[in-house]
Amino acid sequence: MTAPVQSGRGLTGDYGLAPLGVAAAIFFIMGFVTWMNGPLISFVRVAFDLSDTSAFLVPMVFYFSYFLFSLPASFLARKLGLRRGLAVSLVLCAAGVALFGQFIAMRLYGGALTGLLVMGAGLSLMQVVINPLVSLLGPSERASQRIAIMGVCNKCAGILAPIVLATVVMGDIGTLSQRAQETTDPVARNALLSGFVHAIYAPYMTMAVVLLLTAIGVALCPLPDLQAPALPGPLEGSRRIFRPHLVFGIIVMFLYVGVEVMAGDAIGTYGQGFGLPLSQTRFFTSLTLAGMLGGYILGFLVVPRLVTQERLMELACLLGGGLTVAAFLTQGYVSVLCVALLGAANAMLMPSIFPIAIRGAGAWTPLASALLVMAYSGGAIIPQIYVLLKPFVGFQGMFALLVLPSYLALLLYARRYGRTGLLPLDQGR
Repeated sequence: MTAPVQSGRGLTGDYGLAPLGVAAAIFFIMGFVTWMNGPLISFVRVAFDLSDTSAFLVPMVFYFSYFLFSLPASFLARKLGLRRGLAVSLVLCAAGVALFGQFIAMRLYGGALTGLLVMGAGLSLMQVVINPLVSLLGPSERASQRIAIMGVCNKCAGILAPIVLATVVMGDIGTLSQRAQETTDPVARNALLSGFVHAIYAPYMTMAVVLLLTAIGVALCPLPDLQAPALPGPLEGSRRIFRPHLVFGIIVMFLYVGVEVMAGDAIGTYGQGFGLPLSQTRFFTSLTLAGMLGGYILGFLVVPRLVTQERLMELACLLGGGLTVAAFLTQGYVSVLCVALLGAANAMLMPSIFPIAIRGAGAWTPLASALLVMAYSGGAIIPQIYVLLKPFVGFQGMFALLVLPSYLALLLYARRYGRTGLLPLDQGR
């Protein structure tokens, strides 16, 4: 039975704070698991002596899993329901984390990537279930506020995860990398790197246990069953879902996640392009996540009091474009800071894309959500294009060539489907 979406009654209408608290915990977990990818790129590059292209298989495999598993996840979510779907997603994440830790400790890079794929399958199911829950858990005009709260939890975990990985696991990675390069004896070099990678085993196994315990807690927590209200109109069937605001929403979601990963996970490689040491660049992902945290807090404070969520999306695109130009025109730490501040602009985008794109999906909400989550594969493709072409264009130029058009597309989407809503589309059908 579908619960009605309340309007004008606080953040959650009649649903109370318990479901929002569960969602916040889930977003914290997602942030901790997801944002370890940034420092992991540097970690696997040293541990397995990889090129940039091979090291960037970490975000590529992780985000490509969203493309592979989101549609199956949507059907599984409809079959299992909200509570069991979230619990299963956490179990899958736990399995992926355990596999990754085990194979990294064994220095089997292919196996570690398989663990990331399993982890991504769990996160795909988690995203398909949790994003509509937050978007629909109360008045639509406050959807961006609820997502902003989730973003704060996600980015707090994202700030913490790279710092924990960098300090507890990676240690003085710059010195170790230098020693490994200077060691000519293959046996001694292998022993050095084996000791380095084994440090990741205990933290990852501990995280797998925490995920399993969380799955048990979620399985016991009652959560509402929600779906978006349907738009008025005579169309039924699959044509009803594939309206322009969703189709173009999928495209801009692909671009948005690519830009988010460029600013978050690729920032370490970007900083190394200026010759900055690994001992510093391993923390740069946390700088971007701190910017995103600030952006989410700002969004929570100003929407809808001072500005609509759609108008804020337009302003965020302009801010992102300006910072990208500034990053291209500056050097060293100033340029890196501009990239990190893209996190603040990006944080103001995600809370608006999802509510706009799933408007009027009705019973097709799980499928609409799955299609949007599939578009997270932009985080796999766009950074890989970056590392493949930056030797020819330059790392700053290639960054700008990928990011600036993405912000332009997001701006056009916000102007077309944010300001006018769906009225022109409905009138023309």
